Amino acid sequence: MLYQQIERMWWSSRRKPNLLLRALAAVYAPLSRFEQQQRLKQVVTPPIPMISIGNITVGGSGKTPFVLWLAAELKQRGFNPVLLSRGDGANNQTPHLVSEYSKAHEVGDEAVLLFRLSGCPVIAGRDRIAGAGLAATYGDILILDDGFQYRQLQRVCDIVLVPAEGVGNGSLLPAGPLREPLSALGRADLVVRSGAGEFTPLSNKKEWSWSAHAGWVRDWNSRADILLEASRPIHVVTGIARPWRVLRDLNALGFEVADHSCFADHHEYSREDIQLLLETKKSIVTTAKDAVKLMPFWPQERPLWVLEQRAEAEAGLAESIVKVIEPGEARSLN
Repeated sequence: MLYQQIERMWWSSRRKPNLLLRALAAVYAPLSRFEQQQRLKQVVTPPIPMISIGNITVGGSGKTPFVLWLAAELKQRGFNPVLLSRGDGANNQTPHLVSEYSKAHEVGDEAVLLFRLSGCPVIAGRDRIAGAGLAATYGDILILDDGFQYRQLQRVCDIVLVPAEGVGNGSLLPAGPLREPLSALGRADLVVRSGAGEFTPLSNKKEWSWSAHAGWVRDWNSRADILLEASRPIHVVTGIARPWRVLRDLNALGFEVADHSCFADHHEYSREDIQLLLETKKSIVTTAKDAVKLMPFWPQERPLWVLEQRAEAEAGLAESIVKVIEPGEARSLN
């Protein structure tokens, strides 16, 4: 597929974008800056302090597992976090509280995932200003998912995740994976490098290390803690950015990946997709983000195995975040 070819070019430091993509990137940059400056003219302060979690690259920086980790850390320290999701792919544009009955097509797959795994109130909706306005009813600290470029909401802490392996070819969209120039890291309170391994610093700030490692493979269809043993070949299903990470993690756990159905990032699974997948006799393993979209069509009697992760943070990261937010006063975004 064309998108996958472009994505491979983005993340290769050796493959340079063609002239057309470079020209489009030159147009994208000023338009993006203009949009952000317009948003700064109408900044709104939420009713409770807000932490923004975002990135400067497209996809695959680990925002969702980081949000889950941060929510757990804040709860341990006596906070009552509320999570705010844009609700990508949702039919319902009006922000509302996610419940156990919410479907991915109604509130977005990430909102369902956050609700299921965080144990926190989750508000989903395109209108994030209205969503933030509801937050005080449910908690005392708001976590905005994918908020670095959404500067219309005031925040007490801006956290930016950057893949440990770097920013690919270093070009702006659509020539590369960057949503903003690297200089944008200057307005972050904390820069977090997500992923295993050493990294080359990209800013003059302290860059924290954080990663989500493969933990276990669990039956998503069962409320019991049923784990899959790495004894037979498996069929992997992904519809995420950078699926090679999933294959790497499963191999690290000792699984033999016999087949891989690789869909595009944010793929909306159809009943026909499910029927084709169910033809295999192998155990089907997927990600949590894919599972919430597969479940509406998935037969109850067939296990849906999900690769779950455990987070590992550099010592002092959680404390540094709390130190930034404790004053509770939203700072200037300019």
